[in-house]
Amino acid sequence: MATQTLGIILHGATGRICSTQHLHNALAPIRDEGGLPIGDDMVVPRLLLVGRSEQRLAEIARANNVDDWTTDLDAALADPEYTVFFEAAATHQRLATLGKALAAGKHIYSEKPVAPTVAEGLALLRDIEASGLKHGAVEDKIYLPGFQKLAHLIESGFIGRIVSFRIEFGWWVFDGTAVESQRPSWNYQHAGGGGLLSDMHPHWRYVIENMLGPIRQVVSTAWTAQPERVDEEGKTYTVDVEDSATTLLELENGAYGTILSSWATRIRHDDLMTLRVDGIGGSAVAGLRRCWAQSAADTPVVTGSNLGKEANTNKDGVDYLGDWQEIPEAVPYKNPYRYGWEGFLRHVVADAPFASDFAAGIRDVQLAEACRQSAADEAWVSLDRLT
Repeated sequence: MATQTLGIILHGATGRICSTQHLHNALAPIRDEGGLPIGDDMVVPRLLLVGRSEQRLAEIARANNVDDWTTDLDAALADPEYTVFFEAAATHQRLATLGKALAAGKHIYSEKPVAPTVAEGLALLRDIEASGLKHGAVEDKIYLPGFQKLAHLIESGFIGRIVSFRIEFGWWVFDGTAVESQRPSWNYQHAGGGGLLSDMHPHWRYVIENMLGPIRQVVSTAWTAQPERVDEEGKTYTVDVEDSATTLLELENGAYGTILSSWATRIRHDDLMTLRVDGIGGSAVAGLRRCWAQSAADTPVVTGSNLGKEANTNKDGVDYLGDWQEIPEAVPYKNPYRYGWEGFLRHVVADAPFASDFAAGIRDVQLAEACRQSAADEAWVSLDRLT
């Protein structure tokens, strides 16, 4: 096989998502394994890291055996050796940065949200399509091992007609007073593009629509559980975005579901993110890696709560977990972000179909936008098909 080098600019390289998931867990392994086979070639990523801190860039480059890095975004975009631009920097600057990359003639691949609003995203998409350049959006959650197992159960007919689903997500994010916050302060500020709806609901769109079917309408409520926090410099600030949200969804196939998301909740279920699907044929619950299922034949007959003397032992004579079966591993583990990169590289090099394009990223933004509008109007909002 011939070797082909593909230059990729990683903007926002010092951020956790880019440095850990996209670089260390996806692109660096592809490079270190000799490249990705595409047609008759092995395509080897050549990486250029771009960020604001020289010290952090040097550290990350050294840890991942990357030779090239810079704090000068314009210089990186002017280099013709790098034809792909990946955007993972500040959310509130994303639209302008992607516009600059497009003007420089780069294929673009972007973290979510791809744009602040649907209208702005569609305007950029028109420019991208007019340029003839390739485009993509990161949609990693569908490649989680647990979700892949669940998707297989649905595709195989095990679930049958879906009657309901539930997504539960979140953990306790400390406010920075007694314990340092696990999330940057911009996540909690409107000016920085923060907010739970913008951060997480784009994920839920592609998970739901890829696995369960198109969304018809939503009704949502959102609130701020922790209204005051401490930033990275030790200064107290007021949170002006939501950190918790509950959404009810109706799918076009008639199924209903809920999304419970919060950065102010403590975990007491199988994982920090779970998707449960109930159907006529059976039910399944998936976390990040694991998945459990219960068929209709294994469903116990429940007649109600036992409030006799057994209630004092917190038992009613039924082992509700015992009739669930864990779904075994079917394929070797691969990092979810690597799935996305392999698909996008094949799209760029060989024009292979890529479902997670920029239009899909805008559809992801549409769900967050609809939920925000619903919370403000206290009404159902339709998710019309994008044109």
